Amino acid sequence: MTLSIAAWDETSGQLGAAISSSSISVSSRCLHWRSGVGIALSQNITDPRLGPRMLSLLEDGVEVSAAIAAVVQSTPHFGFRQLGLIDCHGDTGLFTGDAVLGCFSSAEGKHCVAAGNLLANEGVPAAMVRAFENSSGSFGARVLGALVAGVEAGGEAGPLHSAGMLIGGAPSWPMAELRIDWDQDPIAKMIAGWAVYEPQIDDYITRAYNPDDAPSYGVPGDP
Repeated sequence: MTLSIAAWDETSGQLGAAISSSSISVSSRCLHWRSGVGIALSQNITDPRLGPRMLSLLEDGVEVSAAIAAVVQSTPHFGFRQLGLIDCHGDTGLFTGDAVLGCFSSAEGKHCVAAGNLLANEGVPAAMVRAFENSSGSFGARVLGALVAGVEAGGEAGPLHSAGMLIGGAPSWPMAELRIDWDQDPIAKMIAGWAVYEPQIDDYITRAYNPDDAPSYGVPGDP
C-alpha cells in the first residue's frame, strides 16, 4: 500500500520524508518528525503511535537501531509493521515484519532509508535510495525526486491516491508539510505545490520570528 523515503541533509541539517499510497491520507498516519531529533516512518497496516515512540526514544539518547528494536519488542502486532527511522546525525534503521502485505522490501543508503509494501517489484526502495544519493539541488527537491524514482521503478502494484512530504529544520514546526489526501495523480499535484511553496519557505520563517522584516503577504488588502 505504500512507498516512502526518509533522509537527512548533511549540509543544512534538515530532515525530510516523502510518501505515497493507494490509501487515503497516508501522510497523516505514516510520517512523524521531531525538531532536533529525527524523522520516522510507520507504515503497512499502520499504527501511528509507533513513529512518536521511536522519536521519543531518540530524544532520550537511545541509538536508532536500539530505538527500533525497543518499539518492536513492545508492540504486540509487530509482524504487520514496517518501520524506518533516521536521526539528526543521519544514522538510519529499518524493520519489516513477517506479515507485511504483498511484495515488500526496504533499503538503506547514505543518510537515507526507503521502504515499501504491496510493491510492483522488490527493487523500488533501492531505486529511491540511489536516486537520492545521486541527486543534487535543494533538499526538498531531492526527496521528491527519490519518490518519483520509486514510482518510475515500478511503484506500488496498484494506483496511487495520496502523497505527503515533510521537511523539518531549525524551527520547532515543519518548514514544509504538503499533503494530497485523495487524487488520481497525487505525486504530480504535490510536486506542483512544492514548486509554489519552496520559494516562500524562508519568508514564512521570517514572518514567525520577525514580522517587521517579512516581505509583503501579496494578498488583497495587503498594503
